[in-house]
Amino acid sequence: MTTTHTPDTLHRILDFSSRADPYPLYAELRKTPVALQEDGSYVISTYRELTGILHDPHLSSDVRHLSRPMPAAEAHTTPSFINLDPPEHDRLRRLAMRHFGPPHTPGLVTGMEPDLTAVVNGLIDDFAGKERIDIVDDFAYPFPVTVICHLLGVPREDEPRFHVWVNGIVDSLDYNPKTDPKEKLDKGVQARNDLTQYLGGLLEQRHGRPGDDLLTRMANDDGPDGRMTDDEIVSTANLLLIAGHETTVNLITNGMLTLLRHPQTLQRLRDEPDLIVPLVEELLRYEPPVHIIPWRAAYSDITVADTVIPKGSQIMLMLASGSRDPARFTDPDRFNPDRQDNQHLGFGSGIHLCFGGPMARLETQTALSALVRRLERPTLVTDPPPYRPSPILRGPIHLHIEQS
Repeated sequence: MTTTHTPDTLHRILDFSSRADPYPLYAELRKTPVALQEDGSYVISTYRELTGILHDPHLSSDVRHLSRPMPAAEAHTTPSFINLDPPEHDRLRRLAMRHFGPPHTPGLVTGMEPDLTAVVNGLIDDFAGKERIDIVDDFAYPFPVTVICHLLGVPREDEPRFHVWVNGIVDSLDYNPKTDPKEKLDKGVQARNDLTQYLGGLLEQRHGRPGDDLLTRMANDDGPDGRMTDDEIVSTANLLLIAGHETTVNLITNGMLTLLRHPQTLQRLRDEPDLIVPLVEELLRYEPPVHIIPWRAAYSDITVADTVIPKGSQIMLMLASGSRDPARFTDPDRFNPDRQDNQHLGFGSGIHLCFGGPMARLETQTALSALVRRLERPTLVTDPPPYRPSPILRGPIHLHIEQS
Protein backbone atom coordinates (compact mmCIF):
# COMPACT_ATOMS: atom_id res chain seq x y z
CA MET A 1 0.00 0.00 0.00
CA THR A 2 1.53 3.27 -1.10
CA THR A 3 1.88 6.10 1.35
CA THR A 4 0.92 9.43 -0.17
CA HIS A 5 0.80 13.02 0.95
CA THR A 6 -2.74 14.14 1.82
CA PRO A 7 -2.12 17.30 3.84
CA ASP A 8 -5.11 19.14 2.40
CA THR A 9 -7.58 16.64 3.88
CA LEU A 10 -6.00 16.78 7.33
CA HIS A 11 -5.84 20.56 7.30
CA ARG A 12 -9.53 20.71 6.40
CA ILE A 13 -10.35 18.32 9.27
CA LEU A 14 -8.42 20.48 11.73
CA ASP A 15 -9.95 23.70 10.38
CA PHE A 16 -12.80 24.96 12.54
CA SER A 17 -15.16 25.19 9.56
CA SER A 18 -15.30 21.37 9.53
CA ARG A 19 -16.05 20.92 13.22
CA ALA A 20 -19.80 20.33 12.82
CA ASP A 21 -19.30 17.41 10.40
CA PRO A 22 -15.78 16.06 9.87
CA TYR A 23 -17.00 12.60 8.87
CA PRO A 24 -16.97 13.03 5.05
CA LEU A 25 -13.38 14.21 5.38
CA TYR A 26 -12.52 11.14 7.45
CA ALA A 27 -13.88 9.01 4.61
CA GLU A 28 -11.57 10.85 2.24
CA LEU A 29 -8.64 10.36 4.61
CA ARG A 30 -9.28 6.59 4.87
CA LYS A 31 -8.47 6.19 1.17
CA THR A 32 -4.85 6.38 2.35
CA PRO A 33 -4.73 4.44 5.63
CA VAL A 34 -1.22 5.69 6.45
CA ALA A 35 -0.67 9.19 5.11
CA LEU A 36 2.69 10.98 5.18
CA GLN A 37 2.35 14.70 5.83
CA GLU A 38 4.52 17.53 4.56
CA ASP A 39 6.12 17.97 8.00
CA GLY A 40 7.24 14.33 8.11
CA SER A 41 4.48 13.14 10.46
CA TYR A 42 2.11 10.27 9.69
CA VAL A 43 -1.68 10.10 9.97
CA ILE A 44 -3.43 6.75 10.52
CA SER A 45 -7.16 6.68 9.86
CA THR A 46 -8.45 3.11 9.30
CA TYR A 47 -9.74 0.74 12.00
CA ARG A 48 -7.44 -2.21 11.34
CA GLU A 49 -4.31 -0.08 11.27
CA LEU A 50 -5.36 1.95 14.32
CA THR A 51 -6.10 -1.08 16.50
CA GLY A 52 -2.88 -2.72 15.36
CA ILE A 53 -0.65 0.21 16.22
CA LEU A 54 -2.43 0.95 19.52
CA HIS A 55 -1.31 -2.52 20.64
CA ASP A 56 2.18 -2.23 19.17
CA PRO A 57 4.95 -1.97 21.81
CA HIS A 58 6.98 0.10 19.32
CA LEU A 59 4.46 2.94 19.67
CA SER A 60 5.52 5.39 22.37
CA SER A 61 3.48 7.91 24.35
CA ASP A 62 6.64 9.60 25.64
CA VAL A 63 7.47 12.88 23.91
CA ARG A 64 11.18 12.19 24.46
CA HIS A 65 11.04 9.58 21.70
CA LEU A 66 10.10 12.13 19.03
CA SER A 67 13.00 13.01 16.76
CA ARG A 68 11.69 16.57 16.53
CA PRO A 69 10.37 17.65 19.94
CA MET A 70 7.04 19.39 19.66
CA PRO A 71 6.00 22.31 21.87
CA ALA A 72 3.49 21.17 24.46
CA ALA A 73 1.76 22.83 27.41
CA GLU A 74 2.83 20.01 29.73
CA ALA A 75 6.51 20.09 28.73
CA HIS A 76 7.69 21.58 32.02
CA THR A 77 5.61 19.45 34.40
CA THR A 78 5.81 15.83 35.55
CA PRO A 79 4.06 13.79 32.83
CA SER A 80 0.88 11.89 33.66
CA PHE A 81 0.82 8.19 32.96
CA ILE A 82 -0.92 8.65 29.59
CA ASN A 83 2.30 10.30 28.41
CA LEU A 84 4.57 7.52 29.66
CA ASP A 85 5.47 4.03 28.46
CA PRO A 86 5.88 0.78 30.43
CA PRO A 87 7.12 0.10 32.99
CA GLU A 88 6.56 3.60 34.47
CA HIS A 89 3.13 3.88 32.87
CA ASP A 90 2.08 0.54 34.32
CA ARG A 91 3.28 1.38 37.82
CA LEU A 92 1.49 4.74 38.00
CA ARG A 93 -1.69 3.42 36.41
CA ARG A 94 -1.78 0.53 38.90
CA LEU A 95 -1.29 2.91 41.82
CA ALA A 96 -4.10 5.17 40.62
CA MET A 97 -6.44 2.29 39.79
CA ARG A 98 -6.13 0.90 43.33
CA HIS A 99 -8.41 3.74 44.42
CA PHE A 100 -10.65 3.89 41.37
CA GLY A 101 -11.76 0.38 40.58
CA PRO A 102 -11.35 -3.37 40.99
CA PRO A 103 -9.92 -5.32 42.62
CA HIS A 104 -9.16 -2.92 45.50
CA THR A 105 -12.24 -0.66 45.22
CA PRO A 106 -14.63 -2.77 43.12
CA GLY A 107 -17.81 -0.94 44.11
CA LEU A 108 -16.65 2.64 43.61
CA VAL A 109 -18.34 3.33 40.27
CA THR A 110 -21.52 1.31 40.73
CA GLY A 111 -21.83 2.55 44.29
CA MET A 112 -22.10 6.13 43.02
CA GLU A 113 -25.25 5.46 41.00
CA PRO A 114 -27.68 6.88 43.63
CA ASP A 115 -25.55 10.03 43.96
CA LEU A 116 -25.35 10.44 40.18
CA THR A 117 -29.11 10.11 39.88
CA ALA A 118 -29.63 12.69 42.61
CA VAL A 119 -27.32 15.23 40.94
CA VAL A 120 -28.96 14.69 37.55
CA ASN A 121 -32.48 15.07 38.89
CA GLY A 122 -31.50 18.19 40.81
CA LEU A 123 -30.15 19.81 37.65
CA ILE A 124 -33.28 18.88 35.69
CA ASP A 125 -35.47 20.25 38.51
CA ASP A 126 -33.80 23.60 37.86
CA PHE A 127 -35.15 23.56 34.30
CA ALA A 128 -38.63 24.28 35.68
CA GLY A 129 -40.11 27.43 34.23
CA LYS A 130 -37.46 27.74 31.52
CA GLU A 131 -38.64 27.64 27.92
CA ARG A 132 -35.07 27.42 26.64
CA ILE A 133 -32.30 25.28 28.13
CA ASP A 134 -28.61 25.03 27.28
CA ILE A 135 -27.82 21.34 27.70
CA VAL A 136 -24.11 22.20 28.07
CA ASP A 137 -24.16 25.04 30.61
CA ASP A 138 -27.26 23.92 32.50
CA PHE A 139 -26.58 20.19 32.60
CA ALA A 140 -23.75 18.41 30.74
CA TYR A 141 -21.00 20.56 32.26
CA PRO A 142 -22.08 20.89 35.93
CA PHE A 143 -22.95 17.20 36.27
CA PRO A 144 -19.54 15.53 35.62
CA VAL A 145 -17.71 18.45 37.25
CA THR A 146 -19.65 17.84 40.46
CA VAL A 147 -18.85 14.13 40.25
CA ILE A 148 -15.12 14.45 39.61
CA CYS A 149 -14.75 17.11 42.33
CA HIS A 150 -16.40 14.74 44.80
CA LEU A 151 -14.22 11.82 43.73
CA LEU A 152 -10.94 13.71 43.79
CA GLY A 153 -11.63 15.81 46.84
CA VAL A 154 -11.55 19.14 45.00
CA PRO A 155 -13.87 21.82 46.46
CA ARG A 156 -16.81 22.28 44.09
CA GLU A 157 -16.83 26.01 44.84
CA ASP A 158 -13.39 26.29 43.22
CA GLU A 159 -14.83 25.35 39.81
CA PRO A 160 -14.73 28.92 38.41
CA ARG A 161 -10.98 28.97 39.03
CA PHE A 162 -10.04 25.65 37.47
CA HIS A 163 -12.58 26.04 34.64
CA VAL A 164 -10.42 28.83 33.20
CA TRP A 165 -7.26 26.71 33.53
CA VAL A 166 -8.85 23.62 31.96
CA ASN A 167 -10.06 25.68 28.99
CA GLY A 168 -6.55 27.03 28.48
CA ILE A 169 -5.06 23.54 28.60
CA VAL A 170 -7.62 22.01 26.22
CA ASP A 171 -7.28 24.91 23.76
CA SER A 172 -3.52 24.29 23.57
CA LEU A 173 -3.78 20.55 22.83
CA ASP A 174 -3.83 21.11 19.07
CA TYR A 175 -1.24 23.92 19.08
CA ASN A 176 0.50 24.22 15.71
CA PRO A 177 3.55 26.50 15.73
CA LYS A 178 3.15 27.12 11.99
CA THR A 179 -0.39 28.45 12.15
CA ASP A 180 -1.19 29.38 15.77
CA PRO A 181 0.03 32.40 17.73
CA LYS A 182 2.54 31.52 20.45
CA GLU A 183 0.12 33.11 22.91
CA LYS A 184 -2.06 30.00 22.56
CA LEU A 185 0.76 27.76 23.81
CA ASP A 186 1.81 30.25 26.49
CA LYS A 187 -1.73 30.32 27.88
CA GLY A 188 -1.74 26.52 27.99
CA VAL A 189 1.62 26.43 29.81
CA GLN A 190 0.47 29.01 32.35
CA ALA A 191 -2.86 27.26 32.83
CA ARG A 192 -1.17 23.90 33.48
CA ASN A 193 1.26 25.52 35.91
CA ASP A 194 -1.61 27.22 37.75
CA LEU A 195 -3.62 24.01 37.96
CA THR A 196 -0.55 22.07 39.12
CA GLN A 197 0.13 24.61 41.86
CA TYR A 198 -3.52 24.55 42.94
CA LEU A 199 -3.67 20.74 43.16
CA GLY A 200 -0.32 20.69 44.94
CA GLY A 201 -1.78 22.97 47.59
CA LEU A 202 -4.71 20.64 48.10
CA LEU A 203 -2.39 17.66 48.33
CA GLU A 204 -0.30 19.26 51.09
CA GLN A 205 -3.41 19.28 53.28
CA ARG A 206 -4.05 15.54 52.79
CA HIS A 207 -0.83 13.94 54.04
CA GLY A 208 -1.38 11.99 57.25
CA ARG A 209 -5.10 12.71 57.36
CA PRO A 210 -7.96 10.23 56.90
CA GLY A 211 -10.37 10.61 54.01
CA ASP A 212 -12.14 8.76 51.19
CA ASP A 213 -11.32 11.07 48.29
CA LEU A 214 -8.72 10.04 45.71
CA LEU A 215 -6.23 12.77 46.60
CA THR A 216 -6.18 11.65 50.23
CA ARG A 217 -5.96 7.97 49.33
CA MET A 218 -3.08 8.50 46.93
CA ALA A 219 -1.27 10.72 49.45
CA ASN A 220 -1.33 8.07 52.17
CA ASP A 221 -1.23 4.73 50.36
CA ASP A 222 1.73 2.36 50.55
CA GLY A 223 0.82 -0.27 48.00
CA PRO A 224 2.96 -3.07 46.58
CA ASP A 225 4.50 -0.61 44.11
CA GLY A 226 5.40 1.90 46.82
CA ARG A 227 3.94 5.34 47.26
CA MET A 228 3.54 7.91 44.52
CA THR A 229 5.66 11.03 44.81
CA ASP A 230 3.78 14.28 45.30
CA ASP A 231 4.60 15.29 41.71
CA GLU A 232 3.18 11.99 40.43
CA ILE A 233 0.01 12.42 42.51
CA VAL A 234 -0.50 15.96 41.20
CA SER A 235 0.06 14.91 37.58
CA THR A 236 -2.45 12.05 38.03
CA ALA A 237 -4.97 14.38 39.68
CA ASN A 238 -4.43 16.87 36.88
CA LEU A 239 -5.25 14.19 34.31
CA LEU A 240 -8.30 12.90 36.19
CA LEU A 241 -9.73 16.38 36.76
CA ILE A 242 -9.47 17.34 33.09
CA ALA A 243 -10.34 14.01 31.48
CA GLY A 244 -12.91 13.29 34.19
CA HIS A 245 -15.25 15.98 32.99
CA GLU A 246 -14.19 17.34 29.58
CA THR A 247 -14.80 14.08 27.72
CA THR A 248 -18.04 13.32 29.56
CA VAL A 249 -19.44 16.78 28.80
CA ASN A 250 -18.91 16.06 25.11
CA LEU A 251 -20.32 12.53 25.31
CA ILE A 252 -23.53 13.65 27.04
CA THR A 253 -23.99 16.63 24.73
CA ASN A 254 -23.23 14.65 21.56
CA GLY A 255 -25.63 12.02 22.84
CA MET A 256 -28.52 14.43 23.38
CA LEU A 257 -27.89 16.04 20.00
CA THR A 258 -27.94 12.62 18.33
CA LEU A 259 -31.19 11.64 20.06
CA LEU A 260 -32.87 14.90 19.05
CA ARG A 261 -31.81 14.20 15.47
CA HIS A 262 -33.28 10.69 15.77
CA PRO A 263 -36.68 11.24 17.42
CA GLN A 264 -37.79 7.65 16.87
CA THR A 265 -34.80 6.41 18.85
CA LEU A 266 -35.48 8.99 21.56
CA GLN A 267 -39.05 7.72 21.90
CA ARG A 268 -37.83 4.13 21.86
CA LEU A 269 -35.47 4.90 24.76
CA ARG A 270 -38.44 6.26 26.72
CA ASP A 271 -40.31 3.04 26.09
CA GLU A 272 -37.31 0.72 26.55
CA PRO A 273 -35.07 2.11 29.34
CA ASP A 274 -32.66 -0.84 29.09
CA LEU A 275 -31.75 0.33 25.58
CA ILE A 276 -29.49 2.94 27.20
CA VAL A 277 -26.54 0.54 27.61
CA PRO A 278 -26.05 -0.39 23.93
CA LEU A 279 -27.14 3.11 22.92
CA VAL A 280 -24.24 4.71 24.80
CA GLU A 281 -21.84 2.22 23.21
CA GLU A 282 -23.14 3.25 19.78
CA LEU A 283 -22.70 6.92 20.74
CA LEU A 284 -19.08 6.20 21.60
CA ARG A 285 -18.65 4.87 18.06
CA TYR A 286 -20.89 7.30 16.17
CA GLU A 287 -20.22 10.62 17.95
CA PRO A 288 -17.27 10.05 20.30
CA PRO A 289 -15.99 12.72 22.69
CA VAL A 290 -12.34 12.21 21.64
CA HIS A 291 -11.68 12.29 17.90
CA ILE A 292 -7.92 12.41 17.62
CA ILE A 293 -4.83 11.37 19.54
CA PRO A 294 -2.67 14.23 18.26
CA TRP A 295 0.67 12.51 18.65
CA ARG A 296 2.43 9.31 19.40
CA ALA A 297 6.07 8.53 18.67
CA ALA A 298 7.67 5.65 16.79
CA TYR A 299 9.91 3.99 19.38
CA SER A 300 11.68 2.28 16.50
CA ASP A 301 10.85 1.73 12.83
CA ILE A 302 7.22 0.54 12.58
CA THR A 303 5.59 -1.07 9.55
CA VAL A 304 1.89 -0.22 9.18
CA ALA A 305 -0.08 -1.25 6.07
CA ASP A 306 3.18 -1.93 4.18
CA THR A 307 4.44 1.55 5.08
CA VAL A 308 7.61 1.92 7.14
CA ILE A 309 7.26 4.72 9.68
CA PRO A 310 10.79 5.74 10.72
CA LYS A 311 11.94 5.79 14.32
CA GLY A 312 11.16 9.11 16.02
CA SER A 313 8.30 10.05 13.68
CA GLN A 314 5.22 11.79 15.00
CA ILE A 315 2.06 9.71 14.46
CA MET A 316 -1.46 11.14 14.60
CA LEU A 317 -4.25 8.64 15.33
CA MET A 318 -7.70 9.47 13.93
CA LEU A 319 -9.83 7.41 16.32
CA ALA A 320 -13.20 8.78 15.19
CA SER A 321 -12.35 7.93 11.60
CA GLY A 322 -11.57 4.35 12.57
CA SER A 323 -14.92 3.98 14.30
CA ARG A 324 -16.66 4.96 11.03
CA ASP A 325 -14.59 2.61 8.86
CA PRO A 326 -16.90 0.61 6.53
CA ALA A 327 -14.30 -2.15 6.40
CA ARG A 328 -15.08 -2.84 10.07
CA PHE A 329 -18.64 -1.57 10.67
CA THR A 330 -21.68 -2.21 8.49
CA ASP A 331 -23.37 1.02 7.41
CA PRO A 332 -21.06 3.02 9.70
CA ASP A 333 -22.68 6.42 9.14
CA ARG A 334 -26.01 5.19 10.52
CA PHE A 335 -26.76 5.54 14.22
CA ASN A 336 -27.87 2.06 15.26
CA PRO A 337 -28.16 1.25 19.00
CA ASP A 338 -28.87 -2.39 18.07
CA ARG A 339 -25.44 -2.73 16.48
CA GLN A 340 -23.68 -5.99 17.35
CA ASP A 341 -19.95 -6.54 17.88
CA ASN A 342 -19.47 -2.84 18.53
CA GLN A 343 -15.75 -2.73 19.30
CA HIS A 344 -15.44 1.01 18.78
CA LEU A 345 -12.43 3.23 19.48
CA GLY A 346 -14.38 5.73 21.57
CA PHE A 347 -12.16 5.07 24.59
CA GLY A 348 -9.05 4.21 22.58
CA SER A 349 -7.48 0.76 22.87
CA GLY A 350 -4.40 -0.97 24.21
CA ILE A 351 -2.56 -0.08 27.41
CA HIS A 352 -3.92 3.48 27.35
CA LEU A 353 -7.57 2.42 27.15
CA CYS A 354 -9.51 5.18 28.91
CA PHE A 355 -8.94 4.93 32.66
CA GLY A 356 -12.30 6.53 33.49
CA GLY A 357 -14.38 4.72 30.87
CA PRO A 358 -16.64 2.89 33.36
CA MET A 359 -17.48 6.16 35.13
CA ALA A 360 -18.09 8.03 31.85
CA ARG A 361 -20.41 5.25 30.68
CA LEU A 362 -22.46 5.32 33.88
CA GLU A 363 -22.64 9.11 33.96
CA THR A 364 -23.84 9.24 30.35
CA GLN A 365 -26.36 6.43 30.85
CA THR A 366 -27.75 8.20 33.91
CA ALA A 367 -27.83 11.62 32.26
CA LEU A 368 -29.47 10.65 28.97
CA SER A 369 -32.00 8.35 30.61
CA ALA A 370 -33.18 11.14 32.90
CA LEU A 371 -33.27 13.78 30.15
CA VAL A 372 -35.31 11.58 27.83
CA ARG A 373 -37.69 10.59 30.63
CA ARG A 374 -38.29 14.06 32.02
CA LEU A 375 -38.08 16.54 29.15
CA GLU A 376 -41.39 17.32 27.46
CA ARG A 377 -41.14 17.33 23.67
CA PRO A 378 -37.60 18.81 23.46
CA THR A 379 -36.61 20.43 20.16
CA LEU A 380 -33.32 21.80 18.89
CA VAL A 381 -33.06 25.56 18.53
CA THR A 382 -30.07 25.49 16.15
CA ASP A 383 -28.77 22.60 14.10
CA PRO A 384 -25.86 22.31 13.79
CA PRO A 385 -25.11 23.90 17.13
CA PRO A 386 -21.97 25.98 17.74
CA TYR A 387 -18.91 23.82 18.44
CA ARG A 388 -15.90 24.05 20.71
CA PRO A 389 -12.67 25.05 18.95
CA SER A 390 -10.86 21.76 19.54
CA PRO A 391 -10.84 19.07 16.81
CA ILE A 392 -9.40 16.67 19.41
CA LEU A 393 -12.07 16.88 22.13
CA ARG A 394 -15.01 17.54 19.82
CA GLY A 395 -18.44 18.62 21.01
CA PRO A 396 -20.92 21.53 21.00
CA ILE A 397 -20.00 24.51 23.15
CA HIS A 398 -23.74 25.16 23.54
CA LEU A 399 -26.79 23.02 22.80
CA HIS A 400 -29.94 25.09 23.14
CA ILE A 401 -33.23 23.25 23.26
CA GLU A 402 -36.83 24.29 23.86
CA GLN A 403 -39.46 22.22 25.61
CA SER A 404 -43.21 22.59 25.48
